[in-house]
Amino acid sequence: MRCIVAGHEAVTAVEFAELAFGIDPELFTGPVSESVQERRARLDVAREVLAELREVDPQAAAYAELLLRPSPLKGARTGRRPRRAVRGCSGYGAVAA
Repeated sequence: MRCIVAGHEAVTAVEFAELAFGIDPELFTGPVSESVQERRARLDVAREVLAELREVDPQAAAYAELLLRPSPLKGARTGRRPRRAVRGCSGYGAVAA
């Protein structure tokens, strides 16, 4: 089944939402790596767009507000420690004499 919005085919859910609401999700979520200054500027613009959306399109504003919430996975560690080699142990069935 193909999802077509305004004559464009959406391949992913993010593309579908972008086409349906007419907003760029990255404006609200931000790229993975951005400087503090870039983040401040992006959030300033996002807040202005959100204020306008609240007046014009409350559903799109609600979606944008969800995107502004910080992701628990963004910048988070995996919780796994890196493996370390153990000295003096080859692990290949060393036999003590």
